[in-house]
Amino acid sequence: MNPIMISIFGLEIKWYSFLILIGILIGIYLILKEAKKFNLDRNEIFNICFYAIIIGIIGARVYYVLFNIHYYRYNLLEIFAVWNGGLAIHGGLIFGLITIILYCKKKHLNFMRILDIIAPAVLLAQSIGRWGNFFNSEAHGFATSYTYLKSLYIPEFVIKGMSIGGTYYLPTFYFESLWCLFGFIILLIIRRFKYIKIGTVSSIYLMWYSFGRFFIEAWRTDSLMLAGFKVAQIVSVIAFVSSLIYLIYIYSKGKYYNLYNDINKGRSS
Repeated sequence: MNPIMISIFGLEIKWYSFLILIGILIGIYLILKEAKKFNLDRNEIFNICFYAIIIGIIGARVYYVLFNIHYYRYNLLEIFAVWNGGLAIHGGLIFGLITIILYCKKKHLNFMRILDIIAPAVLLAQSIGRWGNFFNSEAHGFATSYTYLKSLYIPEFVIKGMSIGGTYYLPTFYFESLWCLFGFIILLIIRRFKYIKIGTVSSIYLMWYSFGRFFIEAWRTDSLMLAGFKVAQIVSVIAFVSSLIYLIYIYSKGKYYNLYNDINKGRSS
């Protein structure tokens, strides 16, 4: 696939950067729309998004570079070439999460409520952003055949795009994109339930994404590694178990304790 979307007077705009931007813009729109329901200050929510996105992108790059330090130690200038790919979503989520928590603490906002508002939008943005990997011919799985890919009912244009150097590869980016899209729809449905508690949506987000990512990562051939293990799988297990424990904890409280759809729970109590 051609990674360049358009070239104007020598300035190249790449699909990878464009799709990430589209995901961010749609995500911010959805976040602001949901925040309005709880009468949360639009400027505060926008600031949270702004700082979390900036710090998150930096974190995603730092995370990726650290686990590929054997390469970047000899190619220092390439550390800044994020348009060529190389953003690790787990790094972005960790740095973004820390940013949101610190901002909410400073502004006395209920950070778990904010995370619940943000989570579905992030999952949709991930779904969109994964297509940047398609145009960069990265984040794919093992070598396979056209016949096998066809048997999985994968769209023809995706199959053709997965022919890299004459060899077909499993489009793991495609599976993850669909998984995130389905998760986004599920989260939208869940947060309409009357008696869900604050923390439910963000916890299910982590469980859903982690569960899918663990298995999809097993097929990938470009995984970040640590002591012979795939880092994304390690993080996925930790995130899934932690979120499950937290869900059990909050639902051990009373039925009406800390309900998400209580519009008076925007601020810290």
